Amino acid sequence: MAIHASVRYPVAFVLSLLLPLGLQAKHIIGGVMTYACLGNDTYEITLKVYRDGNCTDCAEFDAQAFIAVYNCSGNCSGESQATPFVSLNAPLLDVTSVERPDYPCLIPPNVSVEEGLYRFELQLPQSPESYFIAYQRCCRNVTISNIIAPGDTGSTFFTEITPEAQQVCNSSPVFNEFPPIIICAGAPLEFDHSATDPEGHQLVYSLCSSYDGGGNLLTDPLYLTCDGARPGPACPPPYNTINFLGPNFSPTQPMGPQANLQIDPNTGLLTGTPINLGQYVVAVCVQEYDSAGNLLSTTTRDFQFNVAPCDPTVEAVVGSAEITEDQEYVIVSCGDNTVNFRNESFQESFIDVYNWSFMVDGQEVSFDEWEPAINFPDTGTYFGNLILNPNTLCGDTADIRVEIYPSIEADFSFEYDTCTAGPTVFTDASVSGSGQITDWSWTFGDGGASSEQNPVYTYPSPGSFPPTLTVTDINDCQDTYTLPIEYFPVPELIVIAPSEFIGCAPADIFFNNLSTPISEAYNITWDFGDGGTDTTISPTYTYEAPGTYTVTVDIVSPVGCQTDTTFGNLITVLPSPVAGFSFTPSRPSNLEPLVSFFDESTGATRWSYDFGDGRQSVEPSPTHEFRDTGVYEVRQIVTHPSGCQDTLVQLIDVIPQVRYFLPNAFTPNQDGLNDEYLGAGVLEGATNFRMVIVNRWGETVFETNDPFDGWNGRKSNAGDFVPNGVYMVLVTFTGPRGDEYEYKSAATVIR
Repeated sequence: MAIHASVRYPVAFVLSLLLPLGLQAKHIIGGVMTYACLGNDTYEITLKVYRDGNCTDCAEFDAQAFIAVYNCSGNCSGESQATPFVSLNAPLLDVTSVERPDYPCLIPPNVSVEEGLYRFELQLPQSPESYFIAYQRCCRNVTISNIIAPGDTGSTFFTEITPEAQQVCNSSPVFNEFPPIIICAGAPLEFDHSATDPEGHQLVYSLCSSYDGGGNLLTDPLYLTCDGARPGPACPPPYNTINFLGPNFSPTQPMGPQANLQIDPNTGLLTGTPINLGQYVVAVCVQEYDSAGNLLSTTTRDFQFNVAPCDPTVEAVVGSAEITEDQEYVIVSCGDNTVNFRNESFQESFIDVYNWSFMVDGQEVSFDEWEPAINFPDTGTYFGNLILNPNTLCGDTADIRVEIYPSIEADFSFEYDTCTAGPTVFTDASVSGSGQITDWSWTFGDGGASSEQNPVYTYPSPGSFPPTLTVTDINDCQDTYTLPIEYFPVPELIVIAPSEFIGCAPADIFFNNLSTPISEAYNITWDFGDGGTDTTISPTYTYEAPGTYTVTVDIVSPVGCQTDTTFGNLITVLPSPVAGFSFTPSRPSNLEPLVSFFDESTGATRWSYDFGDGRQSVEPSPTHEFRDTGVYEVRQIVTHPSGCQDTLVQLIDVIPQVRYFLPNAFTPNQDGLNDEYLGAGVLEGATNFRMVIVNRWGETVFETNDPFDGWNGRKSNAGDFVPNGVYMVLVTFTGPRGDEYEYKSAATVIR
């Protein structure tokens, strides 16, 4: 018997050495296989496999589906995986994402499903036995809720071409749409699971069993066996159905009895209301019968329902209202029977119908505006609702309570003395239609506050203030009223400091204005009694000449109130001496340390000198010897007969000087006289001393860094005596203040 497949491959077992083993295979969430008769015993087989698109560390679609064809009547006991009727490797043709369902008023979580497509042709001669074309793969999604050990449970997708179907060149029905990949928990499900049959045969739908296939073995050589994760090729029937978690789950109640999942056998309409969150394996079978009632084919679609919480996007919200614990919106209107409602419902783009309804005088009154202005006939309580998209899944309702109360009006007056600082008396004049005001809340505009009905308040400082009264009545209705006040009185008493002053000229005096109330807004004029004036609140003024002075202060408020005070003989300024002295020499030194000071002060009767080195003198013109070099701060303090003093400070720099001399000849003949060449002078504080002596050929005959080390006429003071003659001498050193010194001379050696 001739067997032909349009795509021929070696038996799949030979590929086992080429496959990556150990890859997680937990990814399958469904599949379906259908066939179409092309004529001449040729069939086109279509396999669709579905996987979890969000699965991590999971297997992808098989690049080649290992397909087996068995020719038997459902129990192929005489055949095995090694001896199928025919086997082939069908390539993966396409991978697409299954479209998510559109929930117009719900936001489902992110779920992704991918579809892998395999399609191939087979030539199968007519046979009195059925042809079973099968593909097997492990494993299913590990998070499935309704079957036992889902991570170890595989799938078998197959189609049976019965002898009756072969005789009439029948094609199996094909499901029209893929079920929704997400179902919102608590939302009614209604899905058209119908199929289309090319020949128009009668179709009968039912909830049925899914089939297991393959195992969880991932290692070679078992990977491609019937117990392995990827049987290659598929094993022969009969195929085992999957094991549901009983008693709550079964093929006809795959989502539990609460979901009440049902399918219309004639139309394929799948209905129910999934309640429990989770992932559920569901299978739908469609049986095809000819006009004589013969069963031609059964097509099983295996898929996974994902039941998830979905957030609503339509919500009825009433703005500017208090929400009670019972989720009731409460709107209170005091003195106004017309309520302007604010509709803050969302998402507005999904809201097609909105209706406001209230019970007024026992009758329901409705409004279909988005934000109506509703006039209620009288004070009282009115109950109503805002209803969005009534009688739809996208609907929502807000309960509303409107309280209409009598009006309340805040009012008050005040009294105070415009020019004299003192208390302000506030008088409440508020009224309420309820007849009972319960609370008064005053703020005086400067941080002060009161809860009395008629408070008395003293402003501590002047200014323009906005006193405000808020009143509340027995219905919690409130009203607020503000009445500005200009509070600019002049001080009842002008107080300044100092209250008396006696001091020496020149006298710098800070006049502190302690009067209250005053501010920068007031016009203030000071007259200091010597012709000087100022306009600041608290000035500082200098009296240059001795004398007694009267001070006057004049204050005018921003509203024209005026006051002034004269402080007679407030200030007494005493005469002061003027310190002054000179000294010689102008540049004393360690060589000339004696300094003579000459008094040049005026008006002094006593003198005091501090020389800055711990010693003093009270002579008018003393003489002082500085014992060390450096800069000294010499201070002269002179005293007037009035007792006033003056001080003069001058800096005196005692310079450290050096003196150094080199001889021009010496006689190193060891007679004890002039046997050594050595410089002389004053080198106190000098550093970096260096003496170099060279002969006429430039050869160094002596060198030292010690100013007290002389040359004895020998080379380096240790060799032979140098011959008589003239030698060049160079001496350098750094002075006490960093000055560089250099001395050159000619030294003549004579014996």
